[in-house]
Amino acid sequence: MHARLVSASQKEANLSIRESDIGILYIVQHELLKKSGIEFAGVILKHQLTSEIWMRVNTSSGSPVKAITDAADASVSTFGDLEKLFKSKIKVDK
Repeated sequence: MHARLVSASQKEANLSIRESDIGILYIVQHELLKKSGIEFAGVILKHQLTSEIWMRVNTSSGSPVKAITDAADASVSTFGDLEKLFKSKIKVDK
């Protein structure tokens, strides 16, 4: 994954992300929207041929870049819990 901060201010951050799956960014978006202080969090596939994804986050308080970082960390933790659940409930024949 290659992420580039396109623009940032005290209340808004715009990122361009390449070589990633939009599904992963939807999970980060979900984590962002659960937080208070997030006014908007959006993810779009900018162009199908280039696989460029754009993310925009607007906050009413706090740094939007910090909010994205915290949401990414929460997403990793949530996925770890999901992985443990799958491994405990699903038996795979080798």
